[in-house]
Amino acid sequence: MHTQSKESQQLLTPDTAFQILKDGNARFMSNLKANRNLLQQVNETKEGQYPFATILSCMDSRTSAELIFDLGLGDIFSIRIAGNVLNEDILGSMEYGTQVVGSKIILVLGHTRCGAIIGACDHVEMGFLTGLLEKIKPAIALETDTLEDRTSNNPAFLAKVTEINVHLALEKIRTESPIIARLEEEGKIKVLGGIYDVESGSVSFFEK
Repeated sequence: MHTQSKESQQLLTPDTAFQILKDGNARFMSNLKANRNLLQQVNETKEGQYPFATILSCMDSRTSAELIFDLGLGDIFSIRIAGNVLNEDILGSMEYGTQVVGSKIILVLGHTRCGAIIGACDHVEMGFLTGLLEKIKPAIALETDTLEDRTSNNPAFLAKVTEINVHLALEKIRTESPIIARLEEEGKIKVLGGIYDVESGSVSFFEK
């Protein structure tokens, strides 16, 4: 598997970049790995980096995007924070990854059995974590199908909140970053979401 270069990155379209992610997850689920020399990639990326995707995912130890999508050094910008929540610093990082460096994809990746989602649904309050979990509360409020047991004891409720949380992040990216909105409108990037299943290893994607 080649290391991303300026030339190979420029040749990619958002659709082909998306296919790389899908193919990588398929290999991961089949317990296969692309043939790559990581030490060689260290040498090949020492002068610069040309990632094809910028991925916002949770800090959960089971959700490493590089492993889930069978990727190597220099392939992606990986942004990780509990609950894959969004803030201005992360938006700025996404703008850098796309407008400046040329990534073709922005992916917001939630996951099943997310501790941050569980904590928000159970109204956990603890230090600075309280403020982080507040960022998930809008997703809880928008989940109106569940009328009873709106806690972590209800797996269906958790699943709906998890997906809504990703959709809200996608909406916020588009509405709060004119740079990213313009790149997407011009077809230069693709902005999409997904849910990683910690039981099966599969990623379910949903697009605009």
